[in-house]
Amino acid sequence: MSRYRLTPTPAQQAVLRDHCGHARYTWNLAVEQHSHWHPGRTSAPGYLEQCRQLTQARAEHPWLAAGSQTVQQQALRDFTQAMAVFYDPASPAGRPSWRKAGRNEGFRIGRGRQWDVRRVSRHVAEIWVPKAGWVRFRWSRTVPPDAKSYRVTRDRAGRWHVAFAVIPAPVPAPGNGQTVGIDRGVAVSAALSTGQLLHVPALSAQERARLRRLQRKLARATRGSNRRRRVRHAIARLKAREADRRKDWAEKVSTGIARRFDLIRVEDLQIGNMTRSAKGTRENPGRGVRQKAGLNRGILASGWGLLVRRLQDKAPGRVEKIKPHYTSQRCSACGRVDRGSRESQAVFRCTACGFAANADVNAALNIAAGHAVTAHGCGM
Repeated sequence: MSRYRLTPTPAQQAVLRDHCGHARYTWNLAVEQHSHWHPGRTSAPGYLEQCRQLTQARAEHPWLAAGSQTVQQQALRDFTQAMAVFYDPASPAGRPSWRKAGRNEGFRIGRGRQWDVRRVSRHVAEIWVPKAGWVRFRWSRTVPPDAKSYRVTRDRAGRWHVAFAVIPAPVPAPGNGQTVGIDRGVAVSAALSTGQLLHVPALSAQERARLRRLQRKLARATRGSNRRRRVRHAIARLKAREADRRKDWAEKVSTGIARRFDLIRVEDLQIGNMTRSAKGTRENPGRGVRQKAGLNRGILASGWGLLVRRLQDKAPGRVEKIKPHYTSQRCSACGRVDRGSRESQAVFRCTACGFAANADVNAALNIAAGHAVTAHGCGM
């Protein structure tokens, strides 16, 4: 998906915000209808019935009729598609859920509707948005000619983007027969079996200090005040800057790995389970909650899932997931499994053969070789 930065005028921003609100409202109505539906009792309304209900709602509510019917119908079409994916046995997608204001701000326009793209200058282009007219965006690269639709979004930092839905061509394999193993961690974001250590670019020391000051200021601000709103916006800008760096890193690293190696092996990590909160319940409170929360933030900031997902997109069929059992305790030289060989977070020294290496690189070598240890002392 190709994404570009939009630069709408203040009047256009008001129209885009209305489109986001109408699309979210229509989507949530469809979710509510299906949440009350029970199989065998009543039939859930389909897309055509929902469109008829939308026409009636537009006749009854002037604020809804003032919006774009194209945007609202597209939200119903997206919901119908999401439900079809949910009922697909081969799809891991969950049931479509509610969209929240401030978090899910966006709408989509499909091909065949009233939209077009034209070049204005070397770095500026315009896209036609219903009710808003020609909205400018930065021409950072050529717009894919076979785009099926585009989606306009607004992040928490207040930035507008337009993304054109297109399936990019996979990165061709180099044909050298080389295999690489990738070990993901917190101190080292990704360690390759070649010995290369990769780190996700984070906020600088000055930016982290400013973020802490803003968070303390946010805790003292009165809820609903303009001061709190300004502080939250400043925090969102810093968070968006960090997320942009993480995404840029994942894109560049995944492209480089896909171009250099024929086979890519990674650990099959259940990141959702690993980052689950440890606070427990009121009856059974958890222990080490603050330490676990810090670890969760470190895992999420390392972009584990994003890196593997982009590798699977760019190198389809060339990414293998290996069981992670004891890969950090197994010696890549002799195969001995001993937790005592892991002297520290960064040092691995085999107690049997004396092989020494960076601990993450040693784990990456085990992953590259496809060694999954299912029982202590037993390698595969």
